[in-house]
Amino acid sequence: MTRTSNEGPDAAWFKSSYSGGNETECVETAFVGTGTSVRDSTRPHEGLLHVRAAAWAVFVDSLRGGHLS
Repeated sequence: MTRTSNEGPDAAWFKSSYSGGNETECVETAFVGTGTSVRDSTRPHEGLLHVRAAAWAVFVDSLRGGHLS
């Protein structure tokens, strides 16, 4: 996982359906290059985390399987 400054305007960001309704707990993801980038939607210009595709797949599978809460 690496922290980068920005993915540029070409990234298509998706807000999590589990984000809080009060707009203070929002996570966005974008599928870019070799994996997925994650950022705080309330502070999109403060940087992001980039997760490799294989690690993202394990994370999503763990969520779907109920292994993370």
